[in-house]
Amino acid sequence: MPTQIINGAELFWDELGTGEPIILHHGYTGAHDVWLDEIGPRLSDRFRCIVMDCRGAGESEHTADGYNIAQYARDVVSFADFLGLDKVTYVGHSMGGGIGYQLGVEYGDRLNKLVLVAPIPAGGIKGDLSAHEQSRQLRSAADGRAQMIEQRNLLRLRAPEESVVQSVDRALSVSQAHFDDSWQTMIDFDVKDRLDNLTTPTLMVAGAADGLCKANVNDWQKLPNATLHVFSRVGHGIPREVPDAFSDTIADFMEHGVVNAKTQQEKLDSFVA
Repeated sequence: MPTQIINGAELFWDELGTGEPIILHHGYTGAHDVWLDEIGPRLSDRFRCIVMDCRGAGESEHTADGYNIAQYARDVVSFADFLGLDKVTYVGHSMGGGIGYQLGVEYGDRLNKLVLVAPIPAGGIKGDLSAHEQSRQLRSAADGRAQMIEQRNLLRLRAPEESVVQSVDRALSVSQAHFDDSWQTMIDFDVKDRLDNLTTPTLMVAGAADGLCKANVNDWQKLPNATLHVFSRVGHGIPREVPDAFSDTIADFMEHGVVNAKTQQEKLDSFVA
């Protein structure tokens, strides 16, 4: 199991394939699994797919502190330094998308492209927070694991059933500090007034059946150099639900970059001129 000390934390990482480097980062209570098992193999013939687990999650060290988006972004940059990469494409899911926003506004010079996959809102998580309190209770309940599996299966649309069990086990394995502090940092997160400065070519990927879809589309409209892809009848777990289509979308973006109404109009303007 490859690990590396990054900013005082022993972090798991792995890679497959060769080509332009892409760092793929998981969400709040996730890990590298879907990237290494599903997405990486679909892209590794064209790209160097690099995965990492953030502190307190997956196979990485359960550190005493550092569970905030600013630190996670610093860890990504330091990890790229360890690999000798001046620039990378970063793909982040959910909380990992929040890390992507942070990278875009703070470390844009280190990014070739940015892919935000069902990211947390640029203004942080708002609204009813009861689901998180329920998750807290289930973490310590005798039948909590079984209840979590049953609950997630209710929302499962296309992902295989075994992936639900894997995701629950990963969620239960994160450190308590990660569970508490990472949730709080997603509430406190706010870069919505800095999106104009995020000029990295960006792909926003949303699931039409995800509760974050509206926020994702609203944030996409504020990004100055971004394109949008929305998957129909897909929820929050996009990479697991539609791995083939998602991988094709990533590859298409890597080849063609940002395509939107503005870039199309620029083509027309150039033709007329």
